[in-house]
Formats: sequence, structure tokens, C-alpha cells
Amino acid sequence: MENIELLGIISFALLGSIGHCVGMCGGFIITYTTAKIKPGQTKLSQSTYHFLYNMGRVTTYTLLGVLFGYFGSLWDATPLSRAILFTFAGILMIVMGLSFAGKLKFLSHIEYQISKHKWFKRVFTAQLNSASLKSFFILGFLNGLLPCGLVYTMLVSATTTESALLGAMIMFIFGIFTVPALFSFAFIVGLFSQNRFRQTMLQLASITIIVYGGWTLFKAYEQYDYYKISSSGGSIENIKKPCCSASKL
Repeated sequence: MENIELLGIISFALLGSIGHCVGMCGGFIITYTTAKIKPGQTKLSQSTYHFLYNMGRVTTYTLLGVLFGYFGSLWDATPLSRAILFTFAGILMIVMGLSFAGKLKFLSHIEYQISKHKWFKRVFTAQLNSASLKSFFILGFLNGLLPCGLVYTMLVSATTTESALLGAMIMFIFGIFTVPALFSFAFIVGLFSQNRFRQTMLQLASITIIVYGGWTLFKAYEQYDYYKISSSGGSIENIKKPCCSASKL
């Protein structure tokens, strides 16, 4: 994984979680906090509950990363197929970035409302009424299944790794760096509820993912260039392989 990709994922997760995740998941957090956490409980107990909830989210993201990374591995691993995959991913990232910035309404059309399903409501209600510690983890796991443009964007990136392991790593890193904002949300609601602050963070996140999308398109160009040279009869051994190969850690 290139340093610029790692930096892009971390920046996108940190900024996007403040600008987007707090708005998307804030109601979810307030619901379980109000129903399951008593005001008189110690900060340590409350922190444990929120930690378990966030680890549930990260677990869901990591498993989704495994799934989408594996899906990417089903592509015929040639420079041309990688060029096509990276081109699609780069364009989709840029479109999502523009949607985060409010220039497009793309995300509103693809964020499927899974929470409306009866099975989801049934499991959610059961865990909300449960007094066990694991119920916080399960609630976080369920939250990870909710439609989220940030998650969609990172899953596109996970697919381009063409590896279940690398896909899991991308989603794990993404999930971990969304924790600070959502973990803090229950304690400092006032800051995150300020619309101007959230919009600023969301704008920065949109710029980050657009740049990341541009980098992915550059990788597509490198792969295509490599394909043209190799298909024209050039000696592959003497060709400098693209520095951005999906298999590179």
C-alpha cells in the first residue's frame, strides 16, 4: 500500500467521520446511549460501552473489506484488467467526492435503507433492551451495515487491492480512524452538532477523496501504459513495473 493511499484513507476517515458519520450515525448513538447508559455510571463504564460499539462497527467494515477485496481478486490479474478496475474506481471516487461536496446527488440514490427491514428492527430492538456487554458490540455491528457513502467509497478502494487480506486492512484502517469522532460524539455533542463545523470537515473530506480518486486514475494510466508496452512485444523483464501495483504493500 502506497504512503499516499494510507494518508488518503486516514485523512478521509478522520474528516469524513466528523462531517458525515456523525450526521448519519448520530441518531443511532443517541438512541442506544439514552436507552442503555445511565447518567450515574462511571466514565470508564460508559467508555467501555462506546468502545465495544465502535469495535462492532470496525468488525463489520473489516469483514466487508474481506468480501470486496476477494471480489476484486476474481478479476483476471492483468495490467489491462487492473487499468479498467482502477479507472472505474477512480471515477466513482471522484463522483462520490463531488457528492459529499454537495455538487451531485449521487449518494442519496445509492444509500439503501437497510434499517427499514423487519429483521434489522427486530435484532436492533432486542439488543437495545439487552443488558449484556455484547449487545453494544452487536449494535455497532448492525450500525456498520447501515448505508454510508464513506463506507461505499472505501469498499471501492478495497476492491482495487485484488486481495481479501489487503481489502480487510483498508477497511480496518478506515474503521479505526472513524472511531475518534464517533467515540467522542456522546461526550461532546455540542461541537459536532455545529453545522458549519461539520460542513467544513465534509468539504475537506470531499477534497481528500477526489485527490485519492485522481491518484487511482493515475494508477490506471500506469497499468494501461504497462499493458501497451508488454502487448507490443517489449521485454517485460526490461520494463519498470508500475510503482502502484495493487499487490504492493
